[in-house]
Formats: sequence, structure tokens, C-alpha cells
Amino acid sequence: MSPAPDRALTPGQEPPKPSVELSWWPLRRSRRLGAFTIHTLEAGIQRLDGGAMFGVVPKPLWEQRIPADERNRIPLAMRCLLVETSDALVLIDTGIGNKEDAKFREIYGLENAGTPTRLEDAIRDAGFEPDRIDIVVDSHLHFDHAGGNCFVDDERQIRLSFPRARYFVQQREFELAHSRNERIRASYLTHNFDPVHDAGRFTFLDGASEVVPGIRVLPTPGHTPGHQSVLVSSEGETALFLADLVPTSAHLPYPWIMGYDLEPLVTLETRKALLPRARDEGWLLVFVHDPVVPWGVLDPREPRPTLTPEAE
Repeated sequence: MSPAPDRALTPGQEPPKPSVELSWWPLRRSRRLGAFTIHTLEAGIQRLDGGAMFGVVPKPLWEQRIPADERNRIPLAMRCLLVETSDALVLIDTGIGNKEDAKFREIYGLENAGTPTRLEDAIRDAGFEPDRIDIVVDSHLHFDHAGGNCFVDDERQIRLSFPRARYFVQQREFELAHSRNERIRASYLTHNFDPVHDAGRFTFLDGASEVVPGIRVLPTPGHTPGHQSVLVSSEGETALFLADLVPTSAHLPYPWIMGYDLEPLVTLETRKALLPRARDEGWLLVFVHDPVVPWGVLDPREPRPTLTPEAE
């Protein structure tokens, strides 16, 4: 195996088999975006059932993109985005944290060891201490996206991972996370977000909103009704943190939708509305779960969403 490459796939190129040796993954990748600097932070690996990740797509098709292990699980990144602006240091998503027990970690094949997790190590690698974070944006509140909002310390006390930050999430998402519906409750673990609320650090949003100049959240429902993606724009350049709207580059075909999505037909319509704009305007797409491709741009010549190489 070799380290995950920094470049996206060319049209028609066979994807490399993802490395599951976390030690070979870089802690971060960085680039300029206009006047901003953005860093993808590799917060660890989880392993989820491949069939659930690809929904109605037959296994002979999806396993060509991301091969499964003997338990039918596929390796998935837990990628976050750190954005340096002149106004704030903004973290988008927080990975899975360190609060879960050994059984949970074994079921999901988690690897994210660090101080206290690999996410904080990646933030330091980018040149910042975690307590420098001004704003945290939760795309949604599933455990693999918001689990790092809080951490458990050596005395088994739960504390905020980013104590000076304001945390931004859609009001609708927070309400859904507390519904205790049998279909969804295993994905929403209240110790990942209730401590933020109890500390008065949440800002609840209602639809599209500017978080700071140049960073705007867009409602992208389907995976959950309150799911949001994050648009980062500076000096004519734009990046879109897709979150679970398009979790990996293998999910770019419109009907390749996760079985985890609560409203898959809504996901389809959201993608069909947003991805053509991303293609036409040359947005950099950031993939939260792709084990190989951290980001890329869509080929403007292709009517179907197709990645082109992204120059570093």
C-alpha cells in the first residue's frame, strides 16, 4: 500500500484502493483559497457497512470504488475543514471524539487516537492550539460529525473541545436529534451536543446564514432534514464542504445515495440543484468521508458530475 494521494481522479481513471494504515495518512492538507487558507484535517478512520453506505447500488458496482473487508465494512475518512479568515478561525465538523467505549469502537472500526484525538493533533499541525478556534460549524449532529464537539478528560468528565468557540447548527437538526425516533436515535448521542447547549455555546440557525464574512451555510436536506453544507468564498474562489450530501467522490452519480439518508429523494433533488452550480462556477468540493480523495473540482465539459485533477 502507499499513502493516499493528494490529487483527485481524472475522468475514467480507476480509483486507487484506499489505504487503511492511518499512520500513512497526512494529518492535514493545506492550500490557499483567495485570501483564506484552508486545511483538510484527517480526524481518523471509521468503518461502516458498504451496503448501507451505497443504498440501492449493487455491491459489484460500489466495491470497485471502495473495497469492503470480511465484515462488509468499508474504510471512511472523518475529514474536517479548518478555515483561516481575517475575522475568525473556523472549524467545520469535529469527527467522532473520544467518549465511546471499546465495544462501540470495535463495531465501527474506529482509529482516531491522539491528544485527546487525532483532530486536535491535526489542528496543532496546522499551527494552532484547539482553544484558538473561534467558531465550530456542525453540518449535522450524527456521532461521526459532531462527536468531537466535546471530549472526556482523564477524570471522565465531559468538557467542550473548543471552549471559546460558538457552535453553529440548524435549529431543525437540534430538534430532530432530541426526537428519540427509533429510526435515528442510534446516530444521535446527546453527550456530543447537549453539553454545548448547557454551556450556552450553540447558535441555532434557520436556513441559509452567513457565519462570518466569506463563510455561509446552505441547507442541503436529505441525509437529515436539518443537514447543512458550508460554502467558503474569498476573492472569487469558492469551496464547498459537502458533508453527507456527497460523502465520497464515489457518491457523485446522482442516484448513488446512502441507505442512511432519511429522505433519499430529497437528497437527489438537493444534489441536482447544487452540483451543476458547483460545476459551472468551478467550486472546490471537499469530501468528508472519501478514504483517498480529499477534494476536487467537477469537469465543466461533463453533464454528469465528474471529477478532474485538482492542482495543489
